[in-house]
Amino acid sequence: MANSKYEYVKDFEQPDVLLPSTWIVVRIDGKGFHKFSDHYQFTKPNDRRALDLMNAAAVEVMKELPDLCIAYGVSDEFSFVFHPNCQLFERRSAKLVTTIVSTFTGYYIHKWSEYFPSTPLQPPYLPSFDGRAVIYPSNGILRDYMSWRQVDCHINNLYNTTFWMMVLKGGMSNTDAEQELKIFDEGHPTYFTQGTVSGDKNEILFKRFGINYNNEEDIYKKGSVLYRQFELQEPESAQEGEVDNSAVPEGKQSRSQQERLRKLRRKAQVVVDHVDIIKNDFWERRPWILSGKPGKLPA
Repeated sequence: MANSKYEYVKDFEQPDVLLPSTWIVVRIDGKGFHKFSDHYQFTKPNDRRALDLMNAAAVEVMKELPDLCIAYGVSDEFSFVFHPNCQLFERRSAKLVTTIVSTFTGYYIHKWSEYFPSTPLQPPYLPSFDGRAVIYPSNGILRDYMSWRQVDCHINNLYNTTFWMMVLKGGMSNTDAEQELKIFDEGHPTYFTQGTVSGDKNEILFKRFGINYNNEEDIYKKGSVLYRQFELQEPESAQEGEVDNSAVPEGKQSRSQQERLRKLRRKAQVVVDHVDIIKNDFWERRPWILSGKPGKLPA
C-alpha cells in the first residue's frame, strides 16, 4: 500500500489479539429471535426444522474453518471452539468473531428454504446474530464451559416443555403458567439435578399430559455437539465426573505444521451428535478434540 498523509489514521486501531496458548470460544446468539420465531411460527416448545437449520449452518462453518475442533449449539446460540495452538488471523478477536458470525449467518439464510420451503424470508424479519470471543486457560475450564451450556439446555428445555404443555394442552394463559412454575422455582437453586425443581416439572408433564420427559428426543434435552469424526478410542479408567485440569500445550506451531493439520482435519467428516458432554466418556473416546492432533480416519 502506498504511503500517504492520511495513513496516520491507522494509529487509532486498537490491538485485539487474544492471549496465546488459551482456548478460544466464539459464542454467537440470535438477535431478536423471539420476534423472528413468532413471525415464522416456529413450533413450541421446540421446532426441529429450526434446530436442524442451525446445525446445518454450523456444520458449514466447521468445514470452512478447519481450525475449529468442536462446537455446541442449543436454541438460537452456538459456541465454536478453537484449540490453544490455533493461530488463525493471528488470534485477532474481531477477525475471528466477525468471520464466524458472517459465515454462519450466510449459510443460515442460504439453507433456510431447505428447512422452511413454504415460508420465504422477508424483511424486516431477517436472521441476524451477534458474537463474542472468550478465552479459557485450561482443558478443565473449557470442559466446564461446555458443561455449563449443556446444563442450561436441560434446565431451559424442561421449563419450556412444561410451560408450553400447560398453555397449549392445558388451556392456561401464559401468565398463569408462568406463575405456577414460578412457585416451584422460588427458593430452589438452578443446577443439573433431578431434585425438587426438576421433579415438580416432570410430575406436571406426566400426571397432566402423560409425557415422560426422559423419552423426549436427545436433541432437545442435550443440544447438539459438532466435531470431526476419527476412529473412537477405548476410554482409560478414570473416576466418574473427574475433570482433566492439565495445562494445554504451549508454544506456537510453524505455518507448515498448521497447514498440515488443517489438511488432515478437512478430510474428516463433521458429525452432529446429541450426547452427554459432561462426563468423561465423550472426551476420552475422542482425544483429538482436546489434544488438537487429528486421529485416524474411519475405514
